[in-house]
Amino acid sequence: MTDYRYKVDAHWTQGRRGHVLGEGVTQDLDFSAPPEFQGEIGFWTPEHFFVAAVSSCFVATFAAIAEMSKFEALDLEVSATGTLAKGEGGFRFTDVEIHPVLTVAHERDRERGMRLLEKAERSCLVTRSLATPVRMIPLVRAAETVAV
Repeated sequence: MTDYRYKVDAHWTQGRRGHVLGEGVTQDLDFSAPPEFQGEIGFWTPEHFFVAAVSSCFVATFAAIAEMSKFEALDLEVSATGTLAKGEGGFRFTDVEIHPVLTVAHERDRERGMRLLEKAERSCLVTRSLATPVRMIPLVRAAETVAV
């Protein structure tokens, strides 16, 4: 079995702000605690990173599955929202909802596109690693084709 490791270094800079660097990643990011927790407006937050991990993993997983399946998608946009709530023991994410919108060339591709979205949902390694439930509300639409 192969193990993969992903190293990230986070550094405190001031107040509730910091800087994160990923090993082998050329672009680093500044972050802050969210404004709700006395952080600064306009920065990525750990909470954004959490939801972004889910949505970006879904996109990458779908792209790999579509490529292996020789399925041509015209576009995929994924909107994701994580809900943070206070419960016993403090705040935690109670759920993440992802809304993929897949555009396919033809009406006949819609059903297959939906199946591949469902497969991506089951296969995303980030989602499978979470205790937080992730719910997908997909939409597959066919691009309008006009015969000349």
